[in-house]
Amino acid sequence: MDELLQKIGSNLRPGVDSDETNGPIHIDATANIEPGVYIIGPAYIGPNASIRQGAYIRQYSWICSDAVVGHCSEIKHSLLLSGAKAPHFNYVGDSILGGGVNLGAGVKLSNLRNDGKNVNLRIGKEREDSGLRKFGALLGEGCQLGCNAVTNPGVILGVDSFVHPNTTVTGIHDAGSIHR
Repeated sequence: MDELLQKIGSNLRPGVDSDETNGPIHIDATANIEPGVYIIGPAYIGPNASIRQGAYIRQYSWICSDAVVGHCSEIKHSLLLSGAKAPHFNYVGDSILGGGVNLGAGVKLSNLRNDGKNVNLRIGKEREDSGLRKFGALLGEGCQLGCNAVTNPGVILGVDSFVHPNTTVTGIHDAGSIHR
């Protein structure tokens, strides 16, 4: 186990793997990291965060206090603010989850267009080039996404938005929006 993980080994169980080839991994001493987790640096896991069995934390991920990355969830180049949850079978790529966001089982935050072009931001009927090849979603505080929901690349949901299960969302939406 690498030196950093050995220093804070009291909160790690056997079977946690890491790779600091491209940058350091900081794990707060109060975080709970279960066996079968793989972490690639640079990465940060904050106080009281919970990283559950089978999670894959890729480079440039920042998991803040009380956030949850669950079983078989993959986080890549993303920020989970305090209390955000990607608890099971989720993909979160190039995204920001506001405080208290909850992703239902199987939610995918898509970050790449199939044609490989830059992600567009859809504002009403207009499309604006984001200048980014990869851009997932920006989810405001308190957003709730139902099981197996998908956000297309470039989605922005205002605070307290709600996405019903099995729904695909595209575009930019105001606070409190509901998607069926």
